[in-house]
Amino acid sequence: MSLKDEIMNELKQDILSLQLKPGTIISETALSERFKLSRTPIRDILKQLSLEDYINIYPKKGNIVSYIDLDSVEQIIYLRSALEKQLFKDLAGQLPLKAVHELNQLLALQEQAIHSDQASQHFLKLDDAFHQTLFRWAGREFLWGLLQQFNVHYVRYRNLCMLKKDKLLDIHKEHQAMVQIILQGETLKIDDSVHHHLRADMDSLDFQEPYSHYIKK
Repeated sequence: MSLKDEIMNELKQDILSLQLKPGTIISETALSERFKLSRTPIRDILKQLSLEDYINIYPKKGNIVSYIDLDSVEQIIYLRSALEKQLFKDLAGQLPLKAVHELNQLLALQEQAIHSDQASQHFLKLDDAFHQTLFRWAGREFLWGLLQQFNVHYVRYRNLCMLKKDKLLDIHKEHQAMVQIILQGETLKIDDSVHHHLRADMDSLDFQEPYSHYIKK
């Protein structure tokens, strides 16, 4: 991996983790000093971040971390919802014992993460691992990879949703319920379970009002 790629990935992680919050101005000079790199390659990195919607470049204002686009978030939720409903039905009643063990291990780690320092960041990674595991056992890990390529707004939305401990507890319970639904082959419960799991915060003013200053107008 080249130095430019390393810097790009570090800045992406800063943005996705909300260390660089939506609306933050990013100075070429500050980045040049931080990474000990001339402004020309820094400018190239910023252009690529702009193409991938991590930042917006304005001629007079400068480089600004993009605001969270709820339209983009809704599109990803729509796609994930359709995929997960189908693959959960494909797995219903036929999840191998090894898969059950793997999922239960992740659920135990999620429970630990809820009570840890930086709980939301730890839990988010384990939440991804839980869903990725289900995609993998359904033979659809390629589709999981595709979803990760367009997630700059969705990941930050999820990060905001997970700032409250009560929300982490709710998600953990929903994951436990999902495993039981799949194990017992209760296909009629899958659609409602996935819909609530992925969309509850999107439709809630409890999410939108406190974080309106991070959301694209």
